[in-house]
Amino acid sequence: MNKKILSIGLAAVLSVSLLAGCGNQNTGSDNADTAVTDDSLQKIQEQGYFTLGLDADFAPMGFRDDNNEIVGFDIDLANAVAEKMGVELKVQPINWDSKNLELSSGSIDVIWNGFSISDERRTEVLFSNPYLSTKQSIIVRADSDIATKADLAGKKVALQGGSTSEEALKKDEATFATIGEDNLVRFDENSLVLMEVQAGRADAAVIDEVFVRYYLEQHGMSDQFKVLDEGFDEEDYGVGGRLGDYSFMEAINKALDECKAEGITSEISKKWFGEDLIK
Repeated sequence: MNKKILSIGLAAVLSVSLLAGCGNQNTGSDNADTAVTDDSLQKIQEQGYFTLGLDADFAPMGFRDDNNEIVGFDIDLANAVAEKMGVELKVQPINWDSKNLELSSGSIDVIWNGFSISDERRTEVLFSNPYLSTKQSIIVRADSDIATKADLAGKKVALQGGSTSEEALKKDEATFATIGEDNLVRFDENSLVLMEVQAGRADAAVIDEVFVRYYLEQHGMSDQFKVLDEGFDEEDYGVGGRLGDYSFMEAINKALDECKAEGITSEISKKWFGEDLIK
């Protein structure tokens, strides 16, 4: 897979912006001013690495390339952060539905894969500062007569289970009420969500715009689908850690700030999005 191509149209439509992190900001469920008394960073330093959990089907953030290697924007950024921290990065594919269990059990140290920050998730994970913005989009087949959210009434809608796609849809109570719980079809991977729409078994999908536009272009499928002008609220990506792991997360925030200041994140953005989208 060519990892560097992404059309100008993608950049224009996504309006993705890398947000500046600040050391005293914390989007997690706890106050950033809480005194750092935990030993989470010390443990990471002693073991010499941290383990990143991801859904390895979420291009261009983290996915398997043609050589079966896990690559992506988040992987490059996480490697840069690990280097700043003086440790190694280990990457571990997980079932996205089980991400919180993987984190709490210690199987992974962070969830880092286009992981959207939400109020609900803040109760279960400690988030880093936000580093990228995107939105959840509605996608249909090119020949579909669905053009607005209102047209989804009574239609089958596919999405990834355990993702913010479902959260975004349900947060829009008026739209969700017209669709109904029985019309939601859940899958483990976003590629399967698209296949369901392509096959006509689902009328539409709610899916992360970063993923869907990259995926369609890479697979030469852009002419088979259309993304509706209407979507759902913009959301931020963040790194998710265990509640209470303040010192480890503060170290991640510090490294993210350094990567931004030194232009490292700009270069990673050019590699994966075709241009510098950092604001």
